[in-house]
Amino acid sequence: MDIFNWAYKIFRDIDFSHTSALYANLAVNIIIICIVAYLLDFLSKKILVVAFGAFAKRTKTSFDDFLVENKVSKYLAHLVPLLFVYHTTPIVLERFKYWEAIFEKCITIFIIFLILWIVRSTLNAIKDYLKQQPSYNDKPIDSYIQVIMIVLWTFAVTGMVMVLFNVEFLKIVGTFGAVSAVVILIFKDTILGFVASIQVSVNDMVRIGDWITMEKYGADGDVIEINLATVKVRNFDNTTTTVPTYSLISDSFRNWRGMVNSGGRRIKRHILIKANSVRFVSKEELDSFRKIQLLSSYIEHRQSDIDKYNLQNSIDKSEAINGRNLTNLGLFRKYISQYVENHPAINKDLTMMCRHLQPTEKGIPVEIYAFTSDKRWVNYEYIMADIFDHVIAAVRYFDLEIFELPSNDNKANYVSED
Repeated sequence: MDIFNWAYKIFRDIDFSHTSALYANLAVNIIIICIVAYLLDFLSKKILVVAFGAFAKRTKTSFDDFLVENKVSKYLAHLVPLLFVYHTTPIVLERFKYWEAIFEKCITIFIIFLILWIVRSTLNAIKDYLKQQPSYNDKPIDSYIQVIMIVLWTFAVTGMVMVLFNVEFLKIVGTFGAVSAVVILIFKDTILGFVASIQVSVNDMVRIGDWITMEKYGADGDVIEINLATVKVRNFDNTTTTVPTYSLISDSFRNWRGMVNSGGRRIKRHILIKANSVRFVSKEELDSFRKIQLLSSYIEHRQSDIDKYNLQNSIDKSEAINGRNLTNLGLFRKYISQYVENHPAINKDLTMMCRHLQPTEKGIPVEIYAFTSDKRWVNYEYIMADIFDHVIAAVRYFDLEIFELPSNDNKANYVSED
C-alpha cells in the first residue's frame, strides 16, 4: 500500500539505493506501528478498565468485581493493539517474505498466550465468585480450575508447535501418543490428584472448612485449600500441613464433620478404681448414702426390691455375700450416671451412660460416655474437666480408691509400715 511506502520515496529522493531505501522504509514503518500500537494499548486500557470498573460498581452482582480484581479488562485491552499489529505486519513486510512468516508466527503465539491469560483470569474470577457462595465455598473449586488450565495449556502448547513448525494436528496427536508413557510419568501426581479430587468431591469425603485428623502426616486442623496436588490443613497450633490429595483416598484419616453437624461432642473417658476397695454395703451404711440427694430415691427403690427378693427366696443374710446386695461401686456408678444426666452442659437427647470396662492389672475402669451440647474445643475441655473434677472428688464418699502408680512418698509409707 502507498501509505506504507511514503518513506521509501523520500529516501530514494535523497540518493539512497533501492535496497537501503527498502530497509529504511521498513524501519520507519515498524517505528510507526510500535507507536500506534502503544497509543492503542494506552487508550484501550484507559477506556476498557475505567468503563468496566465503573460498570462493576453500579451492578448488584459481585462477579464483575472479581473480573476487575483479576485484571480481565486489562488483558482484553491488550488484544486491540495486538490485532492491529497482526493485520498491519503482513502489509509492511510484503517485500520481506522470510521475515513476514517469522513475525506472523511470533504474533500468533503471543495472541495464543494472551487469550490463555484472559481465560485464566476469567476462571480465577469464577473461582473467587463461587467461593463466596454458601453452596460452593466448601467445594474443591481450585482442583477443577487447575484441570481446565492443564487442558488449555495442552491445547495452547499444541497450537504453538503447529504454528512454529507448520505441523498438522494429526501428526501432533500421533507424536503425543508415542510419548504418552513419558507424559503419564511426568504428570503422575497431577493425574492421581485429579482422580482423587473428583472422588473426594463426588463422595463428599472432605470439604473446605472440615476438621480432619491424619496422624501419618501430622495433620490435625481445618482444611483451608484443596487443589490437584495437595490439601492444606491449618493445624490448631497455627502451623500448616500439606497432605497429598491422593492420600485422602489411599490412606485412613478422620473427618470430624459428623461431630460438628451433630448435637454434641463425645466424652469417652474413664477412671481406674482399685479392685480391693470394692465391697458390699451394709444396711447401716445405707443411711449415710441416703443423704446423697441424687441417690436417695434410687436406694429406696433398689433396696426395697433387694429385700423383697431375699425374703421370698429365704436368703441367709448372716453372710453379706448371700443373695442380692448393693455395692459401693454400684452406688458410685449410679451416682455418676445421675450426676451426668443432671449436668446442664450434657445433651440429653444423645447417649449417656456410666459403664464398667474390662478389669485390668491397674484396676477397674469406670467410663463416662456422654455428649456435650457445646462442641467448641475450649468449652468442651472445660465441661469434661468440670465433670471429672467432681467425679474424682466424689470417690472417697463411697469408700473407693483410685489407682495410681506408687510415688516415693507411698514407697516410704510402705517401708515404715513393714
